Amino acid sequence: MLNFLQYLKEYFRHIPRRDFLLISLFTAALIVVNYTAGIEFTIKAIPSWEMRLVLFYFFYLFVLGVSYLVHLPSGDPLVRETKKTFLLFLLAAPLYFAVKMVPWQPALPAVDHERLAGYQYWIIVLQWPAKLLLLIIFLYALRLSSGETDTSFFGCSLVQFKPGPYFLLLLIMIPIIASASLQADFLRVYPKLGIVNLLHPPTPVIWPWRLLFEICYGIDFISVELFFRGFLVIGMMRLVGARAILPMAALYCSVHFGKPLGECISSYFGGLVLGVIAYRTRTIAGGLMVHLGIAWMMELGGWLGHLYVNSR
Repeated sequence: MLNFLQYLKEYFRHIPRRDFLLISLFTAALIVVNYTAGIEFTIKAIPSWEMRLVLFYFFYLFVLGVSYLVHLPSGDPLVRETKKTFLLFLLAAPLYFAVKMVPWQPALPAVDHERLAGYQYWIIVLQWPAKLLLLIIFLYALRLSSGETDTSFFGCSLVQFKPGPYFLLLLIMIPIIASASLQADFLRVYPKLGIVNLLHPPTPVIWPWRLLFEICYGIDFISVELFFRGFLVIGMMRLVGARAILPMAALYCSVHFGKPLGECISSYFGGLVLGVIAYRTRTIAGGLMVHLGIAWMMELGGWLGHLYVNSR
């Protein structure tokens, strides 16, 4: 834990305060606009999935582009040397997450209601591993096109992974999540497992399907860590150094615009902390452990919160 604090102290010692302030204000302004005017809600409400894809792409490109415009000094020799690869990564990055944000909704067969619910369940559950596979293919293609030689494949390494401090971080989160679990906006979103209850009537075999849902839901966080800390920090650091962290945190916050306001705000600072740790340790394992732990604790918190509210 002391190492983590030292990492953060060194990062903030060297990062330009002006850049941190401007990017934080930019992110805060986006949060205000989203939770008053509904940026994400407006895009998701568009009937055409093609238009939703395009708008998500340009919105995420806008967030990354403005952040890098603020954060990258003009004439930096490191940026000049890697300009083509940097532009490739910058333009490609929003595409994956735009695809990820658009639900995949294949045509459903004409069957009875109970079987239709089963098809819907599998469409939801299998999207998460499918999108992880898509990300791996996407990153492998970028790796080949850029000549990247990092043997860890964007931070997929356990060389510098020590689980102890991450357990402590999860312990710190327990009372925070417990408190959030009693809030109405939290309970409107969690547990995500509630989707299964809507699709399947209660049966003696419901829990295996719920468990499979939670496992696949966890797979989604592998995608998130591999993309944000693996690609946008560890993959970008050889191109722009530690300046990869703040733009990643801004984009990470923007993909939480559909979540409760408190979770969205905390995602900016959480993404910043996890970005600094990934930058120093060169691995996404710790961030994945924290992210999965928090995600499943929020599922448990949502379930217990609903039990408490319904018992009153």
